[in-house]
Amino acid sequence: MSRIPLPDPDSMTDDQKRVYEQIISGPRGRLVGPLRAALHSPELAERWQALGALLRFGTSLPPRVSELAIVVTARRWNSQIEWHIHAQAARAAGIADAVLDAIQARATPVFDNRDDEVVYEFARQLQETGQVEPALYAQAVERWAAVGVVELTAVIGYYTMVSMTLNAHEIPMPDDAPPPLDTPRQDGGPALSRLAPLGKRGQS
Repeated sequence: MSRIPLPDPDSMTDDQKRVYEQIISGPRGRLVGPLRAALHSPELAERWQALGALLRFGTSLPPRVSELAIVVTARRWNSQIEWHIHAQAARAAGIADAVLDAIQARATPVFDNRDDEVVYEFARQLQETGQVEPALYAQAVERWAAVGVVELTAVIGYYTMVSMTLNAHEIPMPDDAPPPLDTPRQDGGPALSRLAPLGKRGQS
C-alpha cells in the first residue's frame, strides 16, 4: 500500500485530470509508477511525463541501449516496478534472459557484444561511484557520439529519480504483480557486479 493517497480519476482536480489525460493518451497508454505520486503536483507531473516520454521514446539511442541502462538502474536501487516494466521492455529489445537473470541476481552478466558491455558498465559505474572511467567514457562516445552519451547519462539520472519516487512512497506494483527483486544487500556490498576492464578485452 502506498504511503500517500494516489489520485483517482473520479477525485482528480481539473489540472490533475488534464495531465492524466495527456499521460494515458501518450505512448505509455496508462498511469502507472511514479506519475501516480507526481500527480499531487500537476505541474511537476506534466513536465515529468514529457521528459520521461522523451528519454524513453525520443532519443537517438536504440531501445536496447536505453532499456539495458534502465534495468541496471532499477537493480541498483532495488526498484520493483521499474524492474517489472523495463525487464520486459529490455527482453523485447533483444537483451537475453540470461543477462537479465544475472543482473537480477547481482551476478556478473555475460554479454555477446561490446555495446551491451559498455552500456552496463557505464550505468554501473555512474550508479555505484558517481563517475565514469575515462576509457569507458571514450568507448561510449565512439559508439553513440556526444549526443548519445548525454542522452544515456540523462536516462540513467531520470530513472534514478523514478526509483527514488517509487521507493520513498512505496508505490504498489501494477496488476497485482509480485515484487521481482530481493531486498537490498545488508552487508553494504555493491548492488551490481563489475565487469572485467573493457579496455583489456579483444575487440568485437
